[in-house]
Amino acid sequence: MNLASNQKIGGKWLVVGSYGMLGQDMVAAARAAGAEVDGVDRDTFDITDFEACLAGVRGYDVVVNCAAWTAVDAAEDEEAAAFAVNATGPQNLGLAAAAAGAWLVHISTDYVFAGDGTEPYAEDAPMAPAGAYGRTKAAGEWAVRANCADHYIVRTAWLYGAGGPCFPKTMARLGAERDVLTVVDDQQGQPTWTRDLADLIVRLVAAGAPAGTYHGTSQGAVTWNGFAKEIMTSAKLPTRVDPVSSATFAAKAPRPAYSVLGHEALRAAEVAPIGDWAARWAAAAADVLAA
Repeated sequence: MNLASNQKIGGKWLVVGSYGMLGQDMVAAARAAGAEVDGVDRDTFDITDFEACLAGVRGYDVVVNCAAWTAVDAAEDEEAAAFAVNATGPQNLGLAAAAAGAWLVHISTDYVFAGDGTEPYAEDAPMAPAGAYGRTKAAGEWAVRANCADHYIVRTAWLYGAGGPCFPKTMARLGAERDVLTVVDDQQGQPTWTRDLADLIVRLVAAGAPAGTYHGTSQGAVTWNGFAKEIMTSAKLPTRVDPVSSATFAAKAPRPAYSVLGHEALRAAEVAPIGDWAARWAAAAADVLAA
């Protein structure tokens, strides 16, 4: 069931980064719930330009920032460029939203945490990013909090969806080509469908939840290896998925070993968290793999 269909919202929404995997589902979810929605992307809306943000946000009631620099490894060499999109951009949008009297929904990430935890990270857990990408996203969170009182910071992780490249599509393609895949088994997280995250944002706004930080991930946890095995099952592929250590892959940026986020802030606001990752993948698989 699409929960957004039971949550009616009004007003004018602006989705920034509307061409992306999450942005596409965000536009669709807000429209389905009754909002008037415009989508913009980097070809027409530069979030690093303050004057452009000030003019572009005027007249909207809710601004959802799905735009981000997400090239984790490239950020290690190009941190200034990543900072411009992930920190300066949110600062500009926060100032512009405040000036327009709009709510700002800003999408953040599990990478703001150290990734060495053993129990789900609470919304108010100390941020301690291990790499450049996480540092720039943490700076973006601070910028939003400092400049726009009416905000929702929604952290998410391990996103997949029909509207863009993602882990399930890659695994299904490789599984169709090979008999055996090796996938890391020492990173744990919460695979999250972009459609579910968009729905959660609609429900958060519709509920009039207090401003603050929320976690927009599925519940439960699994390793990349475990998720890959589920993908092979969904794709009806006989491919074997063997475990391997993260050290096998010479990634430039550190990856969090533990990316499990807690959802107590949602429950306190009486907004239901997204369901268990395995059940949500079962609901999403046909749509995502068909795309």
